[in-house]
Amino acid sequence: MSYAAHKMMHWPTGIENCASGFITHSRADFVPRIPPIQTDDLESDWPAARREIGPVPNLVVTAANVLELYVVRVQEQDGGARGSRASGESKRGGLMDGVAGASLELVCHYRLHGNVMTMAVLSSGGGDGSKRRDAIILTFEDAKISVLEFDDSIHGLRTSSMHCFEGPEWLHLRRGRESFARGPSVKVDPQGRCGGVLVFDLQLIILKAAQGGYGLVGDDDGFASGAAISSRVESSYIISLRDLDMKHIKDFTFVHGYIEPVLVILHERELTWAGRVSWKHHTCMISALSISTTLKQHPLIWSAINLPHDAYKLLAVPSPIGGVLVISANSVHYHSQSASCALALNSYAVSFDSSQEMPRSSFTVELDAANASWLSNDVVLLSTKTGELLLLTLVYDGRVVHRLDISKSKASVLTSGIATVGNSLFFLGSRLGDSLLVQFTSGVGASMLSAGLKDEVGDIEGDAPSAKRLRMSSSDALQDMISGEELSLYGSAQNNAESAQRSFSFAVRDSLVNVGPLKDFSYGLRINADANATGIAKQSNYELVCCSGHGKNGSLCVLRQSIRPEMITEVALPGCKGIWTVYHKNARGHNAESSDDEYHAFLIISLEARTMVLETADHLSEVTDKVDYFLQGRTIAAGNLFGRRRVVQIYERGARILEGYYMTQDLSFGASNSESGTGSESATVLSVSIVDPYVLLRMSDGGIRLLVGDPSLCTVSISIPAAFESSKKIVSACTLYHDEGPEPWLRKTSTDAWLSTGIDEAIDGADGVLHDQGDVYCVVCYESGSLEIFDVPNFNCVFSVDKFVSGKAHLVDTFMRDPLIDSQKMIGQSTEEVSGLSRKENIHNMRVVELTMQRWSGQYSRPFLFGILNDGMIFCYHAYLYESPDNTKTEDSASSQNATASRLRNLRFVRVPLDTYARNDSSNGISGQRITVFNNIAGNQGLFLSGSRPAWFMVFRERLRVHPQLCDGSIVAFTVLHNVNCNHGLIYVTSQGIMKICQLPSITSYDNYWPVQKIPLKGTPHQVTYFAEKNLYPLIVSVPVQKPLNQVLSSLVDQEFGHSVENHNLSPEELHRTYTVDEFEVRIMEPEKSGGPWQARATIPMQTSENALTVRVVTLFNTTTKENETLLAIGTAYVQGEDVAGRGRVLLFSAENNADNPQNLVSEVFSKELKGAISALASLQGHLLIASGPKIILHKWTGSDLTGVAFFDVPPLYVVSLNIVKNFILLGDIHKSIYFLSWKEQGAQLSLLAKDFGNLDCFATEFLIDGSTLSLAVADEQKNIQIFYYAPKISESWKGQKLLTRAEFHVGAHVTKFLRLQMLSTLSDRTGKNPGSDKTNRFALLFGTLDGSIGCIAPLEELTFRRLQSLQNKLVDAVPHVAGLNPRSFRQFRSKGKAHRPGPDSIVDCELLFHYEMLQLEEQLEIAQQIGTTRLQILSNLDDLSLGTSFL
Repeated sequence: MSYAAHKMMHWPTGIENCASGFITHSRADFVPRIPPIQTDDLESDWPAARREIGPVPNLVVTAANVLELYVVRVQEQDGGARGSRASGESKRGGLMDGVAGASLELVCHYRLHGNVMTMAVLSSGGGDGSKRRDAIILTFEDAKISVLEFDDSIHGLRTSSMHCFEGPEWLHLRRGRESFARGPSVKVDPQGRCGGVLVFDLQLIILKAAQGGYGLVGDDDGFASGAAISSRVESSYIISLRDLDMKHIKDFTFVHGYIEPVLVILHERELTWAGRVSWKHHTCMISALSISTTLKQHPLIWSAINLPHDAYKLLAVPSPIGGVLVISANSVHYHSQSASCALALNSYAVSFDSSQEMPRSSFTVELDAANASWLSNDVVLLSTKTGELLLLTLVYDGRVVHRLDISKSKASVLTSGIATVGNSLFFLGSRLGDSLLVQFTSGVGASMLSAGLKDEVGDIEGDAPSAKRLRMSSSDALQDMISGEELSLYGSAQNNAESAQRSFSFAVRDSLVNVGPLKDFSYGLRINADANATGIAKQSNYELVCCSGHGKNGSLCVLRQSIRPEMITEVALPGCKGIWTVYHKNARGHNAESSDDEYHAFLIISLEARTMVLETADHLSEVTDKVDYFLQGRTIAAGNLFGRRRVVQIYERGARILEGYYMTQDLSFGASNSESGTGSESATVLSVSIVDPYVLLRMSDGGIRLLVGDPSLCTVSISIPAAFESSKKIVSACTLYHDEGPEPWLRKTSTDAWLSTGIDEAIDGADGVLHDQGDVYCVVCYESGSLEIFDVPNFNCVFSVDKFVSGKAHLVDTFMRDPLIDSQKMIGQSTEEVSGLSRKENIHNMRVVELTMQRWSGQYSRPFLFGILNDGMIFCYHAYLYESPDNTKTEDSASSQNATASRLRNLRFVRVPLDTYARNDSSNGISGQRITVFNNIAGNQGLFLSGSRPAWFMVFRERLRVHPQLCDGSIVAFTVLHNVNCNHGLIYVTSQGIMKICQLPSITSYDNYWPVQKIPLKGTPHQVTYFAEKNLYPLIVSVPVQKPLNQVLSSLVDQEFGHSVENHNLSPEELHRTYTVDEFEVRIMEPEKSGGPWQARATIPMQTSENALTVRVVTLFNTTTKENETLLAIGTAYVQGEDVAGRGRVLLFSAENNADNPQNLVSEVFSKELKGAISALASLQGHLLIASGPKIILHKWTGSDLTGVAFFDVPPLYVVSLNIVKNFILLGDIHKSIYFLSWKEQGAQLSLLAKDFGNLDCFATEFLIDGSTLSLAVADEQKNIQIFYYAPKISESWKGQKLLTRAEFHVGAHVTKFLRLQMLSTLSDRTGKNPGSDKTNRFALLFGTLDGSIGCIAPLEELTFRRLQSLQNKLVDAVPHVAGLNPRSFRQFRSKGKAHRPGPDSIVDCELLFHYEMLQLEEQLEIAQQIGTTRLQILSNLDDLSLGTSFL
């Protein structure tokens, strides 16, 4: 491996920062709810004053380098979510405060070139009527700050300012230090006047916010309708805290209630530690500085000393109280300029002089590593390190706080941050479990419906059908919230009159799936694997079983990159061209059922020269000879018209309308168009789009026809739209779009939107039901590459875009003169010379071959527009609404006024990246439509893309999730099927001519980068391995257990010498206290055949204070019976404190499949105690290699005993990982980098070949094989990956003692495990000049990280590498990077102050390369020309890379 590519395949999901603010809308945009008329029945359960849900802000979350902005949609009880089918699923948590549900909807998603360290929202100040918006401040390693604001015109975030304090001119800020304990941290003033960022531990950067309205109009109300203004940062300056005599800063915050911003800093005067607390304690203090941003002065206004040494967090108390809460591990302190009070949380809390007694809480708790957020101005929600939620109440009078009260609440997920969202929701962000959106309500006294609510919340999971229940409770944290303690909780001091008894109730409303931190994973076969699969289809036989989460959020995550449907039945069906299922209203009295649950009546199958019809009743039975369908040729499309009362079947030269078996109308597309004379008879139908009551046909002569239905007579008539009658423009693709629902979305974007609102065009259907039709539009793409949208049936053009083919980032109506577009025009002029290129690359025949526009159900959903190009590219656009300011009117003269009158001028589209999707080969020439839209397949909605690389596009929270389906190769036809035997399932036909009827596995959650199934373990998983012969997964789990202290102490005894531990300094009652100890066990998990939850088939418990460190399946050669045995090997270590010498055990188990007695699944065959911890095991050519303490020993297996045959005295400290290839050993040490050894059978010796002489804290190692070259990959604690090689002939290697580096790269996440997988052969390899070259022996490394991301390192050819590297260098400048971050600096090797010689730059970054496909066509051609290659060449290289690594 000389050259490689780094590619992310699953992006981080562990949420590290969360915040809320008005980013996409202002407080004034919120429409207050009209309270329902109070009925005067006395039995009314609800208290009369129901709490109003005020303006709801946005939620911003970051996970490593991913930034996501959500809008919170609140569904109100009184039918706020009419017509949304999805609302039924999101209403979990019952009814509370008149809210039936709340869900998160994605606004925008960015992957940054840098990990977000901390985040804050710069508030715009102002009250509820304020029109201004907030901005997001992000900080990055080492001292970079970006301020982002939401821009409506591009429906995304835009950088408003960047502040960087790195580089040579700012070196003095570091004061000679290289590494810092933590990155920059940002806090903002509650009124939005300034922000503060602490960098390099001692430098405080003050960001001054711009005051008042910013822009053309100074006044807040004078804005034009479109120009929303966000808060911005005007300037920044530095305060050196060292000059203020502060040495060790722990935290800082801005407090409420002062005229100027006041900053309170928590710092430690002299350091101390737990061992010196008896002499030196209460070393912390707080200092309050008044910040004057204009004078750049910061006088000290008050301070408080003698705070406990373990204080670590400050919370600013909201107005009207003011002041600050200091949180420490054992106590909470309140300080303001005038008053102070404290609360001890456990017996370790002592006051400074031990004379006065601190008030104590009624229960003991430790608050180290807690997160907090204010629920109201006097109640703060704390989340502890064990996941408990606590409520801390300030009991106050006026502005004086008398005392603090703490009370227990429910148990929940282990959080990394909490954000209060508006006045009745909070968000628990978590890195270790799923993040939750929770609604809370507080009643005064017990008048709240606490009992009713409690029952309801208890039952949510009970009354849902089981499949849905499994899907809903895929969040492990959710079950905790429900099975947790009592729902409503009371303040601890009921007798006190001042403390009004507050009861809080919670309801979980939504959750975001997280698969991190991935500590370890193994690669095993799926339950429904197909043994005969080959090539790429074979990949879909495997799954990744990952250890993720921690403590009670620990779970086993089963990840699969591709979807594999569960097959019900399959039939051979050669020569199939298309399949459709249709409904028939009168079929056997299914009328009674709701239309959502109606079963399909017929399945229509189009073969090459004929059509078959099957009835989809209890059995699929062919009824071809009984029906009047057109059967003598192939069918182009079929569907339902007139409210499912009729079926329309379109074939090449005509159409039929059928009712059940019988035809009611027959049309032929003959010479209806007399003007075009003889040419028209040859025109046949190429593609069809059906929207009740219209059918749109695209003909082979490049024109379109419209069949218009008459609902009263159930007949249709052919018309050629006037706009197309005389037109010479050839249509390349067209589709109908039905803007359905009570509130059609596109109507809002029209200029005369106010006219049409409120007028529901209700049409009286024949069955007496009012149908709200909504609007129908026709989207057309021409051969020239432009796109137009017409309204149907009048065919007035309402929206048009030139050059749709070039894939612009935003589509705007051509009639709009817009600054955004004019800048694009300027680019357009500079690309005139590209036309020469385009002839070379035959770009002029690029055209759109298929279009689909669809809006899925959901109250706030917006339409998506999909286009497929003839070279296999797929464009996906998401519509949004942007009311441009009135000053940019159309420049056309009055003559075109009537044409522009009803245009959708506020409609815009933003392009959505689909980088997970590998392009289809265009060469296969599959004719026919490839996109099939579905509204309910196992409760999911989206579309299916057939073709040579089929994929599912599913829509969740207005976000597109793309999941490939590899298992059957190319798919020629697809349709949905819902009948008795196949509930909301699907049918597809493979290119081999096999029709499969399937269902989607419902237990999997598809709202993730990869489909995931979570199995809760209620403990921390540490390591997992796969036992292939028995299809079992042994894994190490540790569960925290409370034990009496005397038991814990007695286990810390050195067995060899039998010294007992003296506990003379412990009082008797202290000995009976409990202490939490982790108890380890090895669980043997077996996948469930039905795809249900996995079962633990057996457990192997460890002894007390024994930790299992490693579990591996090893193959040993039994020297007595002379045959190989597959055994389970476990390495352990006794943890007994620092006074006892370290020991460990090695255990060997064999697995038997006893069906009658499952308990005896595994039986111990050998155990032995060794010196040192057994941290890694591996089998080496039938021998067992054991790393015990600071040496490795090779053992042979006699069937009953292990006997040592060789040893070597590495590693110096502790083995982290052990890899073996043939007779080579790669060993990673926790601190001393890697060692490369070999084993020689003849002399029975282990010998060191080479090592890396640097100090590297290894996390994971693995061999990388590329053809005949062997390289060594290692990931370290600084989030880098390095690749070494062994070259004894090169002089730098000191005669082979030293490993040389081949490549280095900064991944940006802690890699915990590498897995070597063989790369798949791609098309260009198969057609290459020398088939069977070294490509076949080429491996990639799949890796998992602690952020929940998965990526891979894949070897490249030198030629491909050089091409992609020069493209990468161009893209650094060509792509506008979010938040202004530089990808080149992000991928630089980090050495944190250690000496490091930079290695070769031989890894390209696909995260940057994938931006190439998102560029406009003209820019793609220009860049390709600049680096001396062609666009097709680049795309095929990127394509081969995605194909070669499409594992799982």
